[in-house]
Amino acid sequence: QGAVVKNGDTEAVAGIVMMLRGGNAKEVVSRVKSKVDEINQRGLLPNGLQIEPFYDRTELVDSALGMVTKVLLEGIVLIFIILFVFLGDVRSSLVVAATIVVTPLITFILMNRLGLSANLMSLGGLAIAIGLMVDGTVVVVENVFHKLGQTDGSRASRLQTILDATSEIAKPTVYGISIIILVFLPLMMLSGMEGKMFTPLALTIAIALAVSLAVSLFLSPVLCSYILRGGADHDTKPIAWLKQQYLRLLQLALLSEKRTIAVAVALLVGSMALFPLLGKSFIPTMKEGSIVPQILRVSSISLEESLQVEQEAMKLVSKVPGVKTVVSKLGRGESPADPAGPNESDPIVVMDPRADRSQTEIEADIRKALAVLPGIQVVMNQPIAQRVDEMVTGVRSQLAIKIFGDDLDELKRVSEELARIVKSVPGAVDIRVERLSGQQTLTIDIDRQAIARYGINVADVNELIETAFGGSEVGQVYEGQRRFGIVVRYPAEYRNSVETVRRSTLRSADGTLVPLSAVARIDLLDSPPTISRESGQRRVVVGANVTGRDLGGFVQEVQSRVSRELKLPEGYFLSWGGQFENMQRAMDTLMVIVPLTVVAIYFLLFMLFNSLRLASLIILVLPLASIGGVVGLFVTGEYLSVPASVGFIALWGIAVLNGVVLVSCIRKLREEGLKVAAAVREGCVQRFRPVMMTATVALLGLVPFLFAQGPGSEVQRPLAVVVIGGLITSTLLTLVVVPVLYRWFDDAPSAT
Repeated sequence: QGAVVKNGDTEAVAGIVMMLRGGNAKEVVSRVKSKVDEINQRGLLPNGLQIEPFYDRTELVDSALGMVTKVLLEGIVLIFIILFVFLGDVRSSLVVAATIVVTPLITFILMNRLGLSANLMSLGGLAIAIGLMVDGTVVVVENVFHKLGQTDGSRASRLQTILDATSEIAKPTVYGISIIILVFLPLMMLSGMEGKMFTPLALTIAIALAVSLAVSLFLSPVLCSYILRGGADHDTKPIAWLKQQYLRLLQLALLSEKRTIAVAVALLVGSMALFPLLGKSFIPTMKEGSIVPQILRVSSISLEESLQVEQEAMKLVSKVPGVKTVVSKLGRGESPADPAGPNESDPIVVMDPRADRSQTEIEADIRKALAVLPGIQVVMNQPIAQRVDEMVTGVRSQLAIKIFGDDLDELKRVSEELARIVKSVPGAVDIRVERLSGQQTLTIDIDRQAIARYGINVADVNELIETAFGGSEVGQVYEGQRRFGIVVRYPAEYRNSVETVRRSTLRSADGTLVPLSAVARIDLLDSPPTISRESGQRRVVVGANVTGRDLGGFVQEVQSRVSRELKLPEGYFLSWGGQFENMQRAMDTLMVIVPLTVVAIYFLLFMLFNSLRLASLIILVLPLASIGGVVGLFVTGEYLSVPASVGFIALWGIAVLNGVVLVSCIRKLREEGLKVAAAVREGCVQRFRPVMMTATVALLGLVPFLFAQGPGSEVQRPLAVVVIGGLITSTLLTLVVVPVLYRWFDDAPSAT
């Protein structure tokens, strides 16, 4: 049973198109639209009926892809501008720009071969990789450009210089890019929804970086030989000024080593103090542009009464500013995929894109509008998010507290007390308690002593009850070759009357008529509409959503309050689930992934330098890089989530690359015979520009994510905040603290 209401005043017939698993949503919906247009244009439906789509998933897909594409293009423009500022040469910038064109094209080809579709996360991965994929080429071109400025200009000399410059930088570049690829691969260990989301991102970044490495070592030198006409052994004016300021800072740091290290340690300790203050969440909620305010009533409500409530509710919702249209499905078809009774409704509220109102504001107004209706529970969600929550956690709330026990009355008492505690915690909205009452049940308990006195059998009583409610077949009628049973039962007005049932009579052994109430106890009881079980145990769910604060902090406060204020009977226990369960699982997995990533980085660094000391020196860059990431999250108010954790992993890869570029140069100078102090200063001078370029390019490639608006930007923003904030501190500390520490980690035989 069910009904469909549009804008609270028009009933309609609704259908849903289900896509086969593995299908391309955009292509499938496009073909469905074409078929719907054909049906409407040809008038295939009777009486001028038309099919009108009220929810189109591709609008969200197109909007999300448009946002990522816009960010991608903005990042490319910013990168090209910064390359010109650093190199001061259009031809050199064109060589690097070629990488930005060639690498994505080859990446798309490989993605297609691997069956990786261009979705929000894979394109988001490419947008993140835009700033990373030019790092190798930047280092190569910068070194070639620098070396060409020292040659005599002959073609043979130029080609040899390009070859030598590429060879000089090849090994640290290969290891540096390999480390960045490596740090993303463990993300494939994520399971559940977070794994589905971030595996395409990690794969896309890994593919793009592998392609960019090949392009930087094989294509870029060739392009340099054709495009570059010469080089420059000097810096552009902006870079020369920056280098001058940097060298002053470096000189102060080298003269005050202990003070420099103390400042770095103080910054690290300060960021560690901020870390517990960061809110924690699973994955930021992506605003879909449509809202589902699910409305729940008592299970015993009739379809007519439920429809009346729904029409009134939808009229209230349609009057909320910013709402374009609302179509409500009351009850759902009895399919195993999506069953629901007439007491449940799933309105889909489509927002007006022209309205200058946020989705959060509209949701708050809908809650206020529906608060005037008595006897209902409202759970706010979104069309796709709701289905994902149902499939992944089995509930539609961000937090689901499951109470397990045997006695239904006790479960009801505990659930109501728990709901009271949750509701009193700041940030709690959409409190939902699984109903354990509201279903009227007629019970007939036969008194065996009484029927024995009257000489009546139990079978006689059961036959009367069956005839009254279910009906008894008393004959058959034939219509041609078709046969129908003739069933006799009480009319509806008698079946629905308890008093009439009590007055129903049975014939005793002596022929007298005995009322049913004389031989049975008849009661109308309030019973649970459903009894939910999990792992063979009865359970009740108390659900809640969170607004205005982080999920992790909210759950922590609820758990603290529950442990103090709620005493569970013996044998009863709680289980915490919903999105919180996903967050816990993801964080537990990351607790394994992060140490493995650090160990893998350390192993590659040891292979590169064949030195435990230098590998340890570069590993120290990781906590220094994390300082900016933590501060960035704190300042912007973003939560520590799965995307933010992925941002820290990406940040470490970039920071290690810069550390490798700097330390490799210093070590090479030491091997050439320079003393430690001279090698450190000269290495910093030579590698200032490439380190600044790689960091700035990676940073600016992500800046558009900070200001992006549209579906999907919420997921990418924490990652961008961490990487941008971390690169600011890691670049500064890499160029200042690492040179200071190098003296202590130097492993050259003639170290002085």
